[in-house]
Amino acid sequence: MARRSSCRRDRQVSTMVNPVVHFEIGSRDAGRLAGFYRELFGWTFDETDPAYPVVADTGKDGMGGGIMQLPEDVPPYVTVYVSVENLDDTLRRAEELGASTIVKPTAIRDIGEFAMFTDPEGHVVGLFTTATG
Repeated sequence: MARRSSCRRDRQVSTMVNPVVHFEIGSRDAGRLAGFYRELFGWTFDETDPAYPVVADTGKDGMGGGIMQLPEDVPPYVTVYVSVENLDDTLRRAEELGASTIVKPTAIRDIGEFAMFTDPEGHVVGLFTTATG
């Protein structure tokens, strides 16, 4: 019997100003963990960059994500990325509210930029803005 998620809402109308647009799983062995999720959920990955396998087929309603190969001194994590208009402004506001910036705005090829902060309870949250032009 299929179980319907109580988390999912009808996606016809979105009123969220800054939606979650990407997830990331930090791993000690990205290739092995991609294999785990491939077997468990049937996910397919683009492993062009073995240090960051990305979900290649998100389906009709799926969200993109990836598995980040971590250095030994960084603990594994799961985080989400929120789409924002301006990374610097959002980081500044997050800090005013008690957050700490852990990754300053960083370019991702011709895709856009990302940054990361820890919220007041220590959760890691990513920010993303698309490239313009």
